[in-house]
Amino acid sequence: MNRRTKIVAVSAAVLLTLGAGGMAAASAEDSHRSAAAPAAVSEAAALTGSAKLYRPAGDDITFSFDAHLAEKDRQDPMKATGTFRFSHYKGDWGGYAKVKVDCLTTGGKVAVVSGVVVETDVKEFRKARVGVTVHDAPGGDRLGYTWMTADPQKDKVPPCISGAPFEKVEKGTGDFEVVPWEFVYPTE
Repeated sequence: MNRRTKIVAVSAAVLLTLGAGGMAAASAEDSHRSAAAPAAVSEAAALTGSAKLYRPAGDDITFSFDAHLAEKDRQDPMKATGTFRFSHYKGDWGGYAKVKVDCLTTGGKVAVVSGVVVETDVKEFRKARVGVTVHDAPGGDRLGYTWMTADPQKDKVPPCISGAPFEKVEKGTGDFEVVPWEFVYPTE
């Protein structure tokens, strides 16, 4: 075998090995994705992701969302499902809440989600309805919420209502994704 034939043979063997390895890796990746990922579900709207709010004083305030409105429920945002969570800690003070979603509306990159607190260690939040607004902005996500009052139990929040996104999200923590909802107008 001459030198040129050896180089071609070795090159072909390397390419076949890399190709087969790449195909095996891709196949393993694809099969893992197929097995692990649920079937794609058509959604009319969604809000997912998490972030930590910017607080120069050191407060640890986080939000996470997993809220969805199925395509079949497009005309009724109060059929949204999912949960969201928030927590606020500073030193040995603070608390958390888990909320069952009861409404989700989105428009462009802004989402408003509301729900009833189903789990918490803060007495004032037990069974209260709360709302959160998220702006999924390329220059930095923002967030707003409804419980700026002293008593979320007394100051009832209607479904699908929240404050403007006045809070800044800490740099590098916002990974919100908003699927925009589009109302379908009835035709005559």
